[in-house]
Amino acid sequence: MDPITGERTGRVPDPREAFAELSKIMLGAQPLSDTLARVAELAKQTIPGAAEVSVTLMQDGAVFSVAFTGPLAPQLDERQYEAGFGPCMDAALSGRTIPIADTAHSDTYQDFGRLVARHGITHTLSTGLPVERRSVGALNIYGTNGTPFDETTVELATAFASYAAVAVANAGVYAGTATLAANLQKALESRGVIDQAKGILMREYHCSAEVAFDELVRRSNSGNRRLREIAQDIVDDVQREPGA
Repeated sequence: MDPITGERTGRVPDPREAFAELSKIMLGAQPLSDTLARVAELAKQTIPGAAEVSVTLMQDGAVFSVAFTGPLAPQLDERQYEAGFGPCMDAALSGRTIPIADTAHSDTYQDFGRLVARHGITHTLSTGLPVERRSVGALNIYGTNGTPFDETTVELATAFASYAAVAVANAGVYAGTATLAANLQKALESRGVIDQAKGILMREYHCSAEVAFDELVRRSNSGNRRLREIAQDIVDDVQREPGA
């Protein structure tokens, strides 16, 4: 925040400023989506080496991305949700902090690591959003410079997550269960469309599910459009074909 104009600057020079802003987020002051988007943007500004950031929320054991700073992060998150396994899911469910120092050579997350490496992500960090002995989601940080997040950065991300968790939980409570349920339903519907599109590509190109998903991501990136929109176009095209 600029001390003279009061406008937000591009980078937060001191993490304490970000923590202070998170702690002052007022219930009902802005829509839930705006609160979550600001949490993601603050994380990107505050955590050194963060190329993209996403926020994962968890409800009744289901997880879904609700805010992100770029188009790639939710696509990579979605891949984990489809597989039912990955660092952001594990961080959201357990509340732990889970780093991947080298995505191309991850012992624990081999498939996911190879996928993100192909998209230029060299290291990741997912940390749970803990409140009152439970986790409400996770903060997912993607790095591209080849240098893993060091211990100081991990500690900063963990501290950031502890402040962000309270803001996210409070905003979620204020928004109400109906809003969160609607977001979850939208995410599940998007996942269904993506699965349909993957199946169409698998039949068309005689390829695996992984290759089909990579093709969706490639089209999304090249067209600068959301993954769900690309998938919906593929499904709609097939449905318009004679005899469909």
